[in-house]
Amino acid sequence: MAPPRPRGDATVSQAPVREHPTLPTVSTTSSPLSEAKNLHKRKIFQHRKTPPLHFSVGGRISSWPAYASAQAILQTRKPCSTTDKTGARDKPAHTISKPRYLEQLENYLRKELLLLDMTKENAVELKLQPYREIFEFFIEDFKTYKPLLSSIKNAYEVTLAHFREKIRSLEPLKAMLVNVSEDCNEKILAIRAEERYEIKMLKKEKINLLKLIDKKNEEKISLQTQVSKLRKNLAEEYLHFLNERDARRILVSDLNELRYQWEDMSLAQSPDVWGEDPVKLTLALKMARQDLTRTQKELNTMKANFGDVVPRRDFEMEEKRNKALFEMVQGLKSDFEEIQKEYETLLQVHMTIVRERDEFFNELQEIQRTSTPRPDWSKCEDVISGGQERWQFLSEGKSSDQLVDVLLEEIGSGLLRERETFQGLGSTEDIPEFLRSGGFVQNKKLSKKEVVDIIRDIWKERMAEDQKEKTSTLAQFFLNYLKKRFGDASAMEWSYTIFENVKLFHSSEVMKQFHDVLTGKVKENVYIGQRELVSDLLKKLNNNDSQNEGNLTLDQFSTVLKNAFPLKTDEQIQELLQEAKLQLDGIPHDVVHYRLLFIEDELGTSGPFIHKLWDQAQNEKQAYLLELETELGPNKVAEITPGQLRQALISIDPSLDEQTLDNYVSLAFQTPIAELEPDFFQEEEVLLAHLQSAAIKRMGPRELEPGS
Repeated sequence: MAPPRPRGDATVSQAPVREHPTLPTVSTTSSPLSEAKNLHKRKIFQHRKTPPLHFSVGGRISSWPAYASAQAILQTRKPCSTTDKTGARDKPAHTISKPRYLEQLENYLRKELLLLDMTKENAVELKLQPYREIFEFFIEDFKTYKPLLSSIKNAYEVTLAHFREKIRSLEPLKAMLVNVSEDCNEKILAIRAEERYEIKMLKKEKINLLKLIDKKNEEKISLQTQVSKLRKNLAEEYLHFLNERDARRILVSDLNELRYQWEDMSLAQSPDVWGEDPVKLTLALKMARQDLTRTQKELNTMKANFGDVVPRRDFEMEEKRNKALFEMVQGLKSDFEEIQKEYETLLQVHMTIVRERDEFFNELQEIQRTSTPRPDWSKCEDVISGGQERWQFLSEGKSSDQLVDVLLEEIGSGLLRERETFQGLGSTEDIPEFLRSGGFVQNKKLSKKEVVDIIRDIWKERMAEDQKEKTSTLAQFFLNYLKKRFGDASAMEWSYTIFENVKLFHSSEVMKQFHDVLTGKVKENVYIGQRELVSDLLKKLNNNDSQNEGNLTLDQFSTVLKNAFPLKTDEQIQELLQEAKLQLDGIPHDVVHYRLLFIEDELGTSGPFIHKLWDQAQNEKQAYLLELETELGPNKVAEITPGQLRQALISIDPSLDEQTLDNYVSLAFQTPIAELEPDFFQEEEVLLAHLQSAAIKRMGPRELEPGS
């Protein structure tokens, strides 16, 4: 630690100035050698003379090197060199020499540092020792500052001793930490070795079990083959023995017949027959006739009892044929049921196609009546602001009808920017609340993006509103939002400006949806249902993304879609997958960056995947309403009661719960369910129109599985 530099006006003690030829080495350790060194140092201090101090004019301490250049000093002097008066006269006047005492201290410090062995463990302590000795020299020589310098030295020594003690107390902890770390490493290595051994053994066991399973499967296949072969041999043997039995019976009957014939012939040819007793012959004839009568009765009884009985072989053949015919009938019955279901489906599709055909035919007639030659759209390049480049961007991939909308939006936006005020529609009850104003209303001249940002903020606050407190319509909430944000005075100006913009820009998805809900063309829950559909799908995708990187494999993505939409067909799932691949063009097809599918542009327009999802939901809704129309009957002017509508909904969608069913009925009749009377009726076409503008969907398959 360097001593504080003495100021130029500081006074110096009048103690005699002494010189010493060599500065001693001082140690702070408590060993006998260090105590001997300290004693030697004190003796040297008693006999040495301190180097003379250089004083400035007036008897004050020299302020060197405050005004002297270190470079000049290094050029004119060398360490450990004494000052020569003769040489000093020959040197330039602007150079200033170092004090001799300072040079001696520097030389002493340099020598001590060179003598140190920095390879030892206590090299830092050894390096600090020369500096400590230099500081003691300062304390001894500067008597005036000795108390201050001593207190400074003592403070540093106490602090160093404190930190040494602290380090010494932490060394056992360090050793303990090293031992614990080694023990833990040994335990971890042992556990890993055990795990590797267990994994190795489990793999061997797995291989043995797989071999055993393969062996058992081979044995099973072999046994099945043997059983089938034995069954075939048994059937052949059974037929063989059956034929042998029948042949044996025929042979026995033939042998009996031949034996009877032989006996008759032997009796006829026997000479002894004519010599028999007539009484005996008469008795034999009588007994033979009795046997014949008895045999004839038994034969008649057998014919009566077993006349209609067929042989067992014929019976088994007929039974086998009957079983085959029964299985064939069952198969034909199941095929008939499937064909009947397909017929009903095809009938519904046919009705849909017939309706579409009629609509297309009407559109064709209207087009043929009003058709004109296709206009030259390149003429619009000079009219549209931005020239050819912007017109190509606006007209790319659009039909003539869409180009007309683009032109109307461009013309209308230009006129809208030029208008300074809007004419108020009045304050009558038939005017919406957010447009009830008389006189002129100032045009705020908002850009398309500004209007979209305001609409998105309105939807954000509307959806954050508590469902129980949502008693106001969107029109009322829209006006209250503008008053809250822009004040009552300018709320109507903002309302007219935003309404005129959303009425004009129908190509903007956000503006068109907001306009349809605001004017009552579409129910508010339709928009909410679309957003919930997208948010639910994104939530399920995030739940299946274990790494939370926004990436899923194609199989995982397809599985999530099937779980999220169990009622969608495989063709619809493939359409969604194909749309996702097209939107993520340039990305590997085996990985789906699903979060990119949900990104909206600065105007709030969703990507093709989300539009395909909404289109499928709309098509499913149309098919659902078509089934309901078919169930209610073909006559659209028929008067439908709530009970009939409820029964029809249950027929086409048995999974509907009671609350959802009441909600659908209430939406169809535009009346709270508690106020609906059983005899209340409404035309079928009106009911379907009300359901068309509401958010309804199928809750389950049309035919529930048994036990559901």
